[in-house]
Amino acid sequence: MDAVISATTRTGMTNAQGQSQQGTLINSDFQTFLLMLTTQMQNQDPLNPIESSDYAVQLATFSGVEQQVRTNALIEAMSAQMGLSGMAQMASWVGMEARVAAPVAFDGVPLTLYPEPSNGADQAVLVVLNAEGQEVMSAQVTVSHDPVTWAGTDANGAPLPSGVYTFRLENYSEGKLVETTAVEAYGRIEEVRNGTGGVALVMDGGGIVAPSDIKAVREPSTP
Repeated sequence: MDAVISATTRTGMTNAQGQSQQGTLINSDFQTFLLMLTTQMQNQDPLNPIESSDYAVQLATFSGVEQQVRTNALIEAMSAQMGLSGMAQMASWVGMEARVAAPVAFDGVPLTLYPEPSNGADQAVLVVLNAEGQEVMSAQVTVSHDPVTWAGTDANGAPLPSGVYTFRLENYSEGKLVETTAVEAYGRIEEVRNGTGGVALVMDGGGIVAPSDIKAVREPSTP
């Protein structure tokens, strides 16, 4: 929590400095605009002077741009504060296990997988990929949403090394591949991160997921 408070404080200072710099830039631009406007008035053709309405239009245009810049800066500051608020609320998730379709860290302990078969599929094949994206195992499974246990072995039953693995489900109908769907598993949440796209969670397998992608959260099954 101290780290979150510290990050919030630093971000608040950064926002304040950014708004101050933005205000300084606007004031500087306005002074430059007035200088240009004065020079324009001094050097206009006496026989064909610029209409006063044209000056009014120029002033109104600059005022509108200035207001839009200030509005954008305010929206950015509010967005940053909302992101920090969401990150602080999810700080307690760090160290928990989340069920999500993302790469999973395997350390020799069998993993429970949660497939999502397609409607109408009459055959399903579980495919396992290693960290390099190479297929290390594929096996036919029941077309069901019931959990499947993966023992961490290849197609020949030989144990696979510890590492990060990704899972997918190939759905077939009458012998034809119709769709590839996600396979979820529980992985440990390592970090809560705030970025341009909002709050994101970093998993122990290296995957970065949005909070909305998580189906369940539980206490870690191992110390």
